[in-house]
Amino acid sequence: MTATTYSISDLARELDITTRTIRFYEEQGMLSPERRGLERVYSGRDKVTLKLILRGKRIGFSLAECRDLIGLYDPAGGNHRQLSTMLEKIAERRAQLDQQLLDIQQMQLELDTAEERCKAALETSS
Repeated sequence: MTATTYSISDLARELDITTRTIRFYEEQGMLSPERRGLERVYSGRDKVTLKLILRGKRIGFSLAECRDLIGLYDPAGGNHRQLSTMLEKIAERRAQLDQQLLDIQQMQLELDTAEERCKAALETSS
């Protein structure tokens, strides 16, 4: 049985990203395709890794955090440690987003106050 492999253009098309994006993650040491002459040949594991990177980036993880999470995967010992760490990072990210939301709400209140003052000043100066 032959393992499924992918060309860089196959992965780019399937995951709706550019080949440059894939090469970037390769340059960062996160993907390691085989070489057949000048052609890059990606494994199923490379595809899964790329999906994990893209998911991590979508939810706001840094590239270093994505790399750490991927590095925790242990096919022999299961992925308990990886999942536990992921849950911690999700909680941290959620706390950051909650704080950003509070900061935005505070800024909106300050904008409302500034707007009211400007309108009141314009009315009294007319």
